[in-house]
Amino acid sequence: MPRTTLLRQLLQQRHLTTHEAFAAQYERAAARLAELDRDPRLASLQVSPRQFDRWYGGELLTLPRPDACRVLEHMLGRPVSELFSTAYDGDSAHDRNEEPSTRRQTPNLPPPREDDENPLDIISRTRQLTASNADDATLAFLDASLEGITSRYEQDGPYVLRPQARQVRQLAHTLLDGRQPPRARRELFRLAARASGLLGYMAVNTGDFALSQAYCTEARELSREIGDLDTDLWACGTLSFGLYYAGRYDEADACAAAAVARAPRHAQSIRLLANGRARALGKTGDRHAVEQAIGQALRLSDLHEVPVGLTSCISFEPYGRARTLANAVTSHVALRNTVQVLRDAEHIDDLVEHSTSSWSRSLVRLDVATALLQQRTPDVDHAMTLGREALRLCGDAPISSVYQRSRDLHEQTGPWRDHPAVRDYGEEFRTWSSQPAALAMASSAS
Repeated sequence: MPRTTLLRQLLQQRHLTTHEAFAAQYERAAARLAELDRDPRLASLQVSPRQFDRWYGGELLTLPRPDACRVLEHMLGRPVSELFSTAYDGDSAHDRNEEPSTRRQTPNLPPPREDDENPLDIISRTRQLTASNADDATLAFLDASLEGITSRYEQDGPYVLRPQARQVRQLAHTLLDGRQPPRARRELFRLAARASGLLGYMAVNTGDFALSQAYCTEARELSREIGDLDTDLWACGTLSFGLYYAGRYDEADACAAAAVARAPRHAQSIRLLANGRARALGKTGDRHAVEQAIGQALRLSDLHEVPVGLTSCISFEPYGRARTLANAVTSHVALRNTVQVLRDAEHIDDLVEHSTSSWSRSLVRLDVATALLQQRTPDVDHAMTLGREALRLCGDAPISSVYQRSRDLHEQTGPWRDHPAVRDYGEEFRTWSSQPAALAMASSAS
């Protein structure tokens, strides 16, 4: 005899007792729920005649699959733990026909305890708590997408890769609006934080510093929610990076210093010291503090055995030694430590020239060109040659750091404005900086 469940009663009340009538209602409910939850998989759910018979007859040992449970709850407005529980209305034919003598034949059965739960309720609740709209394949896809963005960034640039990073962030946020067990939810927080961090870094490169600050703040807060110190410190480093290029040098140093103080021996502190503190301190003229920051970064590099070569500028991995020294070069340019600039630049020249980073090769050339103009006997011809090479290396993919340093180099050529090499560089700089992207950076800088 079929078991009288709440689902059976509700279907009888709504005249959905045939497979055809029920299936039509079920598929409409699935389509509505797919739209509401932004989960297109639900729209394709269907119920076979056999499934309907089992549900209607209460012939279940376990609950239906999680997606089917979601549709049933949306369709009937009751939790599945109630829908598949036995309905007690006191009027069933079995109750009416049961003789007192029958009930007296089972005197040894213990009476039900008030605190007992229906086993189906327990199973149902467990399924609800462990259900997820983000399976391992989806999480792996998002992670691989972020890895692809970081690996291609210095070849394709922010304008090409920004739409993909936005899509990853949006999908992670959409999934977070749903339900996941703790492990999957933590991973979604990490992926969402890193997508925001990448977008924050790209916004610095395109000269949109307010947008960068918003993205990086989001990345920092999301990573702190799950105790992801690695991403948290990286986001702080990118906040400092944006403040530096916005010309807010004291704030850039303070931001990086606060992060270093939280984890002074962490590998991410290498970047915070070299890219965050040393360069900002160079702009404020604090020679002693610059030397301290660079020295601390290099000691940490030895402690963590980081790569010798030039790591990707946007990577979440610790800074490689060559990138730390490239930041030291920039710091010494600001302090007009010409001899140190040329010495460090020569030390990393082979690593930089054999890297795939056109931006890094461009930036080191601009730093060396500036130092050549600063030395006691300026080498104007060589400086302008390096300046033109830097512009050509960056080509039609300008970023704010190259724009600012090439502009600064042009401004420092004033004393030699009639020199042919200076005129040539000036013409090339004006042509290069007339690109729409560079014009947008000029507007942000002003």
